[in-house]
Order: sequence, then C-alpha cells, then structure tokens
Amino acid sequence: MVTGHGVVTSIGTGVEKFWPEIKRGACGIDEIQAFSTDDLRCKIAGEALDFDPKTHVESRSVRMADRYSQFAGAAATEAVRQAKLEAPFSDGLRASSIIGTGIGGMTTFEKSYYALFVEKKKATHPLTLLRTIGSSAAAHISIEYGIKGPTFGVVSACSTATHAIGLTVQMIRGGLIDLGIAGATEASLTWGAMRAWQALHVLSSEGCFPFSNKRNGTVLAEGGGVLVLEDYEHAKERDAPILAEILGFGMTADAADMVNPDIDGASTAMKLALDDADLAPADIDYISAHGTATKINDANETNAIKKVFGNSAKDVSISSTKSMHGHCLGGSGAVEASVSIKAIEDNFVPATINLEEADPQCDLDFTPNEGRHKEVNYVLSNSFAFGGLNAVLVFGPPPA
Repeated sequence: MVTGHGVVTSIGTGVEKFWPEIKRGACGIDEIQAFSTDDLRCKIAGEALDFDPKTHVESRSVRMADRYSQFAGAAATEAVRQAKLEAPFSDGLRASSIIGTGIGGMTTFEKSYYALFVEKKKATHPLTLLRTIGSSAAAHISIEYGIKGPTFGVVSACSTATHAIGLTVQMIRGGLIDLGIAGATEASLTWGAMRAWQALHVLSSEGCFPFSNKRNGTVLAEGGGVLVLEDYEHAKERDAPILAEILGFGMTADAADMVNPDIDGASTAMKLALDDADLAPADIDYISAHGTATKINDANETNAIKKVFGNSAKDVSISSTKSMHGHCLGGSGAVEASVSIKAIEDNFVPATINLEEADPQCDLDFTPNEGRHKEVNYVLSNSFAFGGLNAVLVFGPPPA
C-alpha cells in the first residue's frame, strides 16, 4: 500500500503544488540559472527553483548534505507526514530505506574539483566524501526515522527509482519488513554534467517534445520523489491513509547495447508487471510513459507497448510528463509514481505537452497538449534506462 508520497520537481516542490501544475500542463523547462551557459550548446534544463533547503529540509545534517540528499530528505518528510508516521518509527528493524540516485553527489564533485583545480586549494570540504556517495540519502533517511532494517542505495540510471520502489514491494511481500521508504532523487545539473551529456548528443537545446515529429533530444532536470509503502495489515492497524496499491512489478535487461534500446526487454518488463498484478493489458487505463523525447527511445517504447497491448494499444491513454518537468534521470520513476497515484485519485490523465504533430511512428493516444478527465483505476508506469535496464510498476486503487 502507498500511504504517503513526496516530490521535488521543476514545476513544484511538494505534491500539492506539483499536481495542479501537471493538470494545467505547466512547463518547468527554461534557461539554466544556476551556472553560466556561455560555452554550452544546450542552455535549458528543469531546475527546482522553488526548492530551499532552509524551508523544505528539517534536519540540520541533511541540510549539510549534497543537493540530491536534500531533495530526498524533503520528499521523505512530505511522504512521512502524509502517512501519519512519527519519528523514530516504532519498530525500526521492520522498516527499510531504499533511496537511489543515478549519479550521486554531482554538485559536490563539481565544487570540489573547482576548489582543487581552479582555486588551487589544498583540500576540499571535510564532508566531501559523505556528500558524494550514492547511499548517503538512504543513510540520512535511516537516521532521521530510526530505520534499522535494509538500508541502501540503488543505481540503475533512469530506472533507479522504479527499481527502488519495486525492491521495497518485494521485501514487504516477502515478510522481511512491514514498512519502507523508497524512491530516488537526482541533482546533476552542473556545468560539467551538461558538457558530458552534450558529448553524447542526446540533449535538445529547444525543449522536451516526447513522441513529437520535431523531437530532437531530452532535457535534463533535477528532482525526484519518495513513497511510503506498507503492508496492508500494518497500514490498516494504524488507520493509515491508503492512497493506492502497487499491484505489479517487472524488471528485465536488454543485454544488447548501452544506448540503443531493445523492444523485447521493454515489452517483457511490462508483461511481467501485468502478470504480477494479475491484470490483462485491456485493464490498464493509463500508461505513464518513459517518453524521453529522443528519436530512438520514443519509437521503441511505442512499439513495445504495441507488442504487449495488441488491439488494446489504440485504446489506452498514454502520456509523458517529462514534457513538463524534464528528465530527472534516476529520480524520474518516483516523480512518475506520484503522477500515477494522483491520476487514480483524481481520475485524470495528464497531457504530453508540446505535441502539435506526432511522429508517424508514434501513432498511439499520447494525450496531446491537454489532459483529460477519465476513469483511471489501473496505471502502468515505465522506466527504461541506458544499458537496457527496464523496470515497470502497476498501480491500482486502494482496496475496497
């Protein structure tokens, strides 16, 4: 059961701010403000401009952490409050903190290298090591809430958050824990990171246009999210608010190529998730697509959906909210998990904005430009990463 969720995104910090912006089709992609872009070809990104660690992060130790850990701390605070939990948790050994990141403390890395190689300082900040490692966010949350059970980070590029959530679901099902905090965040908007992504030639300098004929690359963003997941009986016993149920999880690897995706890997992950949920493709009302706005990925995802859904592919509503908030890399699956939860709660399918003319290869219902009200009971959420790492979740309504 999902009993709480929190987000940090370029269109709002906190679900109460984020979701109305999703519904109205807001765009958080703009010219980068955090650093000079004079020598960059790509000058746009999705920055979490309203995020303020002094306001959104309660813990002093987390405020001193890297920005990606600060995002995780803020999202966890929101999720835990919504779940009506108090710190420390009553049985820390029966709880977990699985918080991932695709890259880790990139902001700290860049500041440290600048200090050493440009400012010629003899040492970096004493907390440099602790800020950079990819398990820092999970450890911080473990400390904040007295979590003494499984605590670690997950790294699987753009599938990170979905893997973290899925692993937590499996631990609850297996009886290892009763309660888990799961998700991922990313804060990799730095000058050096932009140079690295530019070199791979996958960034757009114009905007994020998933499934569009004019799409020419993805747009990086910072942010992510956290869910509180609980065993049903545990949530019921403490009268927790149950927002949604995670019914299915599937994960595969293409075992083919680092950057070119494979239809079989993506389609098999979707099928495994549906089988795990005991649902047919025709049962799915909405697909939260990975939808990165790169030429190959969008066409591949379209074909993978067709392979799994068959005749139902034309009937299901699909969208990529990355068109609004950008690509949060490892944190994307958690942001889109929140979208899935709210879509069920509000019976609303978000739009894929900037979709004036669809690519003929992307010929499904990608909900162009305006969201729509529709009965939404079951949502399938896709995450497909570099290296052919695929993870898919199926969300359903709270049990009757």
